[in-house]
Amino acid sequence: MSADERFMRVALGLAARARGQTRPNPMVGAVVVRGGRIVGTGYHRRAGQPHAEVLALQAAGQRAHGATLCVTLEPCRHIGRTPPCVPAITAAGVRRVVAAMEDPNPRMRGRGLRALRAAGVATHVGVLRAEAERLNDVYLTWRRRRRPFVTVKVAQSLDGKIATVTGQSRWISGPAARRYVHALRGSVDAIAVGIRTVLADDPRLTVRGRAVVRPPLKVVVDSMLRTPPTARLLAGGGPVLIATTARASSARRRALEARGAEVLVLPSRAGHVDLRALLRSLAHREIAHLLLEGGGELIAAALRDRLVDRWIAIIAPTLVGGRAAPTPVGGAGIRTLRQAVPVQVTAWSRLGDDLVVEGRIPA
Repeated sequence: MSADERFMRVALGLAARARGQTRPNPMVGAVVVRGGRIVGTGYHRRAGQPHAEVLALQAAGQRAHGATLCVTLEPCRHIGRTPPCVPAITAAGVRRVVAAMEDPNPRMRGRGLRALRAAGVATHVGVLRAEAERLNDVYLTWRRRRRPFVTVKVAQSLDGKIATVTGQSRWISGPAARRYVHALRGSVDAIAVGIRTVLADDPRLTVRGRAVVRPPLKVVVDSMLRTPPTARLLAGGGPVLIATTARASSARRRALEARGAEVLVLPSRAGHVDLRALLRSLAHREIAHLLLEGGGELIAAALRDRLVDRWIAIIAPTLVGGRAAPTPVGGAGIRTLRQAVPVQVTAWSRLGDDLVVEGRIPA
């Protein structure tokens, strides 16, 4: 392992400390290195707060002069929520900047690195690029695909059921898994469910047991506005967006708006809300990470449209059975196994008696 790789790994570890706290900004870590030793560190904690490079340079002080700055993302040169980093780097007398990757932000895309080179600072890009991209896959999806990164979370029995034939689903998973789900909710920007889930389970979609910077947006995909004004998700605990179509009743729209919900009319596809249009609208609102919690028809539609990036299955050691008992993925199904959606399993763990399996769905 080269010295640049060793110090970049430290910077990546620093960046990861702010997981779930910086959006819509990326997670960024930086270290200042002089004489083979780290003399300053920093990481971006939250949107609107100082960037990692500035914090690392402040920690290094005069020792930054003639030093190398290792940073997990290309330094910015534009004014956003905070001042640009490039002038701070050049003013500190940094001799060399090592970046893991360029910033896909349309306002950047190499401009920061070019500005550094024009100021006489040597640059090197690509050190631990793959690791840096995995760290910021949410940010990169939002920037490159102009939609949120979509995580599907399902809780199911060992035989693949999410409820009994009567619709009872509380609780398939155990207490430890439920705490994990609330932590997951607290790390995303929005939580989405379909109207069938609202009618069957009446969920609150809140984050319990932990403090959050901002409550995630609650999104209901409801083509005909069947969400009851008495639904528990409307009773405080964060903003609510109900996505519908032009076919929905205007009287129902007014009733839901009177309860504090925002009703968003979107184009339809085969009589249902166009999910691509919904995700574009969410991305425009700086929703970078969407947690999709069900039900099976909505998940099937998202898979059909190739809109799912990560899959998390909480598997309880119990057997439910029943031909009519619902499964995590509804829809019409597939005819051949060649049509099956591949999932690259990336992690598995135990939570109490439950097994958690996490995987990525290739683009």
